[in-house]
Amino acid sequence: MAVFICMSCESNKTSGKEEGIIEFDTKAIDEQHPLYGLAPSSATLKYKNEKFAMEMSTMGMFNTSIIGDSKLKTLAQTVKFMDIKQACIENEKDIIIDNLDYAIKIEETKETKKIIGLKAHKLKITMINNPTITFDAWYTKDLGLEDCNALNPYSQVKGILLDYRVKKMGLEMHFVAKSVKHVEIPESTFEIPASMKIVSKEEMAKFFANLQ
Repeated sequence: MAVFICMSCESNKTSGKEEGIIEFDTKAIDEQHPLYGLAPSSATLKYKNEKFAMEMSTMGMFNTSIIGDSKLKTLAQTVKFMDIKQACIENEKDIIIDNLDYAIKIEETKETKKIIGLKAHKLKITMINNPTITFDAWYTKDLGLEDCNALNPYSQVKGILLDYRVKKMGLEMHFVAKSVKHVEIPESTFEIPASMKIVSKEEMAKFFANLQ
């Protein structure tokens, strides 16, 4: 699954605290993919300084989240499905390998528009392994967080992505921001629940493969 971001923006920058919630509409790119039916239609990004948590749910039954720490350079994926509660944690080496599977060329443009009230900058994206595939992405600098993409294929982008595509566990997703709230986020948001069984990256991949 993809991945894979109570003050105004102005006061956030002044206080040095960058935190809030962005709600996204989401959609799987390939309708023929075996996991298309489990793809969530929405996602919630909670961010605070160097940490983020992207939470997704399908009909309240299949729940997954991506929890990252740009400072520690770790990325965790959690899954709750029926009686399964598990998480895998990836280090920087694992993350780099994953990102190579979705290698992209990013071209900045001068085009801008408003997305959820924020000034968004347009990017032209080309898949390196298949240059015939191109699409646009948009990001904003209004919320700060210049290093928030350090753990994903958009690492050169200095701001929060508002309209983009990414792939995790073989499923490519399209995310489009629909709202933003400037609220305080508790640190517990970025912790893996104690009830979760920690599994290897291979075990998590096998879990998703068995769903197909």
